[in-house]
Amino acid sequence: IHESAACQIFSQFLSITGRVSKKPLCSICSALKLTVPSHTIHGIEGQPLHLSVDYNFNATASEIQIIWLFERSQSNPKYLLGSVNQRVVPDLEYQHKFTLMPPNASLRINPLHLSDEGNYIVKVNVRGNGTIAASQKIQVAVDVPVTKPTVHTEPSSGVVEYVGNITLKCIVDRGTRVAYQWMKNGKRLHAGPNYIFSSNNATLLIVPAVKEDIGNYSCLVSNPVSAMESEIIAPTIYYGPYGLRVKSDKGLNIGAVFTVDMGQVVLFDCSADSNPPNTYSWIQRDDNTTQVIKYGPHLEVVSDKVAQKTMDYMCCAFNNVTGKRDETHFTVVVTSVGLEKLAQKGKSLSSLAVITGISLFLILAMAFLFLWKRYQPHKGHESALDDFGIYEFISFPDLTSGSRVSSQSVPGPDFVAGQDMLSTVYEVIQHIPEQPEQDHQQ
Repeated sequence: IHESAACQIFSQFLSITGRVSKKPLCSICSALKLTVPSHTIHGIEGQPLHLSVDYNFNATASEIQIIWLFERSQSNPKYLLGSVNQRVVPDLEYQHKFTLMPPNASLRINPLHLSDEGNYIVKVNVRGNGTIAASQKIQVAVDVPVTKPTVHTEPSSGVVEYVGNITLKCIVDRGTRVAYQWMKNGKRLHAGPNYIFSSNNATLLIVPAVKEDIGNYSCLVSNPVSAMESEIIAPTIYYGPYGLRVKSDKGLNIGAVFTVDMGQVVLFDCSADSNPPNTYSWIQRDDNTTQVIKYGPHLEVVSDKVAQKTMDYMCCAFNNVTGKRDETHFTVVVTSVGLEKLAQKGKSLSSLAVITGISLFLILAMAFLFLWKRYQPHKGHESALDDFGIYEFISFPDLTSGSRVSSQSVPGPDFVAGQDMLSTVYEVIQHIPEQPEQDHQQ
């Protein structure tokens, strides 16, 4: 359809110039090649646009004719300008807007307006022994560059995590065919469980807002001829307290127990992750009673002023926006001077030292038990069964008194060489009387 319309307009153009062709103009021959760099070109409103066209042929030409047509959607093509050899015949309506410099078939549009968006058709006819023709179509899109966008946050005062939602709106004053892309900390943000985008991505909804959503957000807008990014914006999200802990500048800390030397001044620090910052209070527990002893994140304890050697404390953190609180308990143990230094050198007892200590304790306990049983006073016979065994009676001559001493189970090493002694060995055995036969049968 386009080629027939072009032939009709070109025939009219030739009739005006008195050069009516006696042969068909729209026959296409492979000897003529017409090429364009791209079939879709994006131009900027107010700027010139160059539509580049190249052609070549393998024949002797007496005339080269070029025609440019323009059409919009659902409309007939409109003649813009044409040329035969070096002579250009423009449409008077567009003679100051379009430029053609034959034999170059390229077209210059200056300036470009939004109304210039549409399809541009170029047709080249070459007359020699015959007439050969070729045509191409180029789609021109006209865009307005985007301006720098701005991001509006709702609510601007911030929200409490898990309670409120955040809406981010990207606003652009100028631009055509605008595409929106949200960025977080310099990376593209994609839809997720709590990220909802509008149909054109211009609005981002965070439902619900949580601590992990804190970051630097920006909106990137673009179209085929430009791109701009907004300023960084950081939505306010209130959260916490999280991760409450107590640290000290001195002493030995194992779990929730702080061991300090007598006379030391120890500074305790209470901290938790929170927005806005927490308010802190220190509570001392003593004999089932508690009392607030200080407000603020720091507590100073002078160990020589502690009434007891072991004191229990508690640090409380409260966020007055989220309404949440947290607390942690710890114990301060006051020891003699030098224990901390020893603990700092060793840092912690090695497993070998622990095993050695336990072994020494068991050895001492067993030795004590052995000595206690060996030298405890004799309490008499608690059971007759204890008397069964082998007895030995030894008699030592005594020149003065001639007394005899008896002992139970006297070992051989007690023998003293050079003394006369008499020895008699007795064995006391257990005898169980036999039961009568009648009772045995029963």
